[in-house]
Formats: sequence, C-alpha cells, structure tokens
Amino acid sequence: MKIIKYINTFAIALPFLIVATYPIYKEGALIFAIISTMATGFLQFSLGIKMLIDNPGNKNLQLYIAGVVAFFALWLINVLISYNDFINFILFPIPLILAIYLSLLIYKKE
Repeated sequence: MKIIKYINTFAIALPFLIVATYPIYKEGALIFAIISTMATGFLQFSLGIKMLIDNPGNKNLQLYIAGVVAFFALWLINVLISYNDFINFILFPIPLILAIYLSLLIYKKE
C-alpha cells in the first residue's frame, strides 16, 4: 500500500513540479504541465484498477471505476452529439473530483 501511496503522490505532484519550472521554460512548462495531467489520470486509473483487483468487493473502488466509465461514456456521447455546452460543463470538473476521490481512498486505507 505504501508504493501505491507514493505513486499517487508522484502522479498528483507531477503537474505542479512541471509548472514550477515556468521561470525557465515559460509557456512550454504550462503546456507540458497540462499534458502531464493525462499521465496523472492514467496512473490513478491504473492504481484504481490494481486496488480493485486486490479487493473486488470494495464498494468505494467500484464507485470510482463506475465514475471513470461514466465520464468517458458521457464524453463519447458529447462527441457524437456535436459538443453540447451543458455536457461540457458537467464533464469539466469530473476528472478533478475523481482524482480527489481516489486519493482520499488511498490515504484513508493506509
């Protein structure tokens, strides 16, 4: 569980560490920080899957995976209907909410 905690901490800190290089790299640092949020999402999703495999009966982890699936399903639906603004407003905060939720699960479990 300690390794999972360290990986999650690294995943969350990565965009902030890249932004800290802004005085040196200017806009490039901001662009790479935004791109690194995808790596954060992938690492957190991978950690969530690993934790769910280790403990398949955990309702909180099942809810997290369901939230990830719902996010991507809603995103696909939004693409198919030519980007509805209301759905965009719903989609925008979901990755942040999922990241916080999984982090709380990881830190609470230890």
